[in-house]
Amino acid sequence: MKNYYVYILSSKRNGTLYTGITSDIVKRIYEHKNGLVDGFTKKYKIHNLIWYEMHNYAESAINRERQIKKWKRIWKLKLIEEENPQWIDLYENICS
Repeated sequence: MKNYYVYILSSKRNGTLYTGITSDIVKRIYEHKNGLVDGFTKKYKIHNLIWYEMHNYAESAINRERQIKKWKRIWKLKLIEEENPQWIDLYENICS
Protein backbone atom coordinates (compact mmCIF):
# COMPACT_ATOMS: atom_id res chain seq x y z
CA MET A 1 0.00 0.00 0.00
CA LYS A 2 1.30 3.43 -0.94
CA ASN A 3 1.45 6.24 1.63
CA TYR A 4 0.91 9.93 1.03
CA TYR A 5 2.34 12.75 3.09
CA VAL A 6 1.25 16.29 3.80
CA TYR A 7 4.19 18.36 5.01
CA ILE A 8 5.19 21.84 6.09
CA LEU A 9 8.60 23.35 5.40
CA SER A 10 10.02 26.53 6.88
CA SER A 11 12.89 28.86 6.08
CA LYS A 12 13.67 29.20 9.81
CA ARG A 13 11.80 29.25 13.12
CA ASN A 14 8.69 31.38 12.59
CA GLY A 15 9.87 32.05 9.04
CA THR A 16 8.21 31.58 5.69
CA LEU A 17 6.08 28.41 5.48
CA TYR A 18 5.27 26.08 2.61
CA THR A 19 2.70 23.28 2.65
CA GLY A 20 2.97 20.40 0.19
CA ILE A 21 1.99 16.83 -0.57
CA THR A 22 3.97 13.85 -1.84
CA SER A 23 4.00 10.07 -2.04
CA ASP A 24 7.80 9.94 -1.53
CA ILE A 25 8.66 12.28 1.32
CA VAL A 26 12.38 11.49 1.48
CA LYS A 27 12.86 12.21 -2.22
CA ARG A 28 10.66 15.31 -2.20
CA ILE A 29 12.35 16.93 0.80
CA TYR A 30 15.75 16.12 -0.72
CA GLU A 31 14.64 18.00 -3.85
CA HIS A 32 13.55 20.99 -1.77
CA LYS A 33 16.77 21.01 0.27
CA ASN A 34 18.97 20.88 -2.81
CA GLY A 35 17.03 23.39 -4.91
CA LEU A 36 16.24 20.83 -7.59
CA VAL A 37 12.77 22.22 -8.19
CA ASP A 38 12.27 25.80 -9.31
CA GLY A 39 9.59 27.72 -7.50
CA PHE A 40 8.58 29.16 -4.17
CA THR A 41 10.74 26.98 -1.89
CA LYS A 42 13.87 27.52 -3.96
CA LYS A 43 13.30 31.27 -4.28
CA TYR A 44 12.75 31.80 -0.54
CA LYS A 45 15.14 29.06 0.69
CA ILE A 46 12.44 27.07 2.47
CA HIS A 47 14.18 23.78 3.23
CA ASN A 48 13.44 22.67 6.80
CA LEU A 49 10.89 19.89 7.27
CA ILE A 50 9.13 20.91 10.46
CA TRP A 51 5.87 18.95 10.30
CA TYR A 52 4.34 16.08 8.35
CA GLU A 53 1.59 13.52 8.58
CA MET A 54 0.98 10.30 6.70
CA HIS A 55 -2.23 9.31 4.92
CA ASN A 56 -3.22 5.99 3.41
CA TYR A 57 -5.20 7.53 0.58
CA ALA A 58 -4.27 10.24 -1.89
CA GLU A 59 -7.69 11.86 -1.60
CA SER A 60 -7.43 12.33 2.16
CA ALA A 61 -3.92 13.79 1.82
CA ILE A 62 -5.06 16.19 -0.91
CA ASN A 63 -8.01 17.31 1.20
CA ARG A 64 -5.78 17.85 4.24
CA GLU A 65 -3.26 19.86 2.22
CA ARG A 66 -6.04 22.07 0.86
CA GLN A 67 -7.42 22.53 4.36
CA ILE A 68 -4.06 23.58 5.82
CA LYS A 69 -3.30 25.92 2.92
CA LYS A 70 -6.53 27.80 3.70
CA TRP A 71 -5.67 28.16 7.40
CA LYS A 72 -4.53 31.35 9.05
CA ARG A 73 -0.83 31.42 9.83
CA ILE A 74 -1.45 31.27 13.59
CA TRP A 75 -3.29 27.96 13.16
CA LYS A 76 -0.36 26.52 11.20
CA LEU A 77 2.08 27.67 13.88
CA LYS A 78 -0.03 25.96 16.54
CA LEU A 79 -0.09 22.72 14.51
CA ILE A 80 3.69 22.81 14.12
CA GLU A 81 4.43 23.65 17.75
CA GLU A 82 2.13 20.94 19.11
CA GLU A 83 4.29 18.30 17.41
CA ASN A 84 7.65 20.07 17.07
CA PRO A 85 7.99 22.92 19.59
CA GLN A 86 11.71 23.35 18.89
CA TRP A 87 11.17 23.54 15.11
CA ILE A 88 13.74 20.78 14.58
CA ASP A 89 14.36 19.81 10.96
CA LEU A 90 12.77 16.34 10.79
CA TYR A 91 14.46 15.32 7.54
CA GLU A 92 17.18 13.27 9.24
CA ASN A 93 14.49 11.36 11.17
CA ILE A 94 12.73 10.23 8.02
CA CYS A 95 15.95 9.22 6.24
CA SER A 96 16.92 6.61 8.82
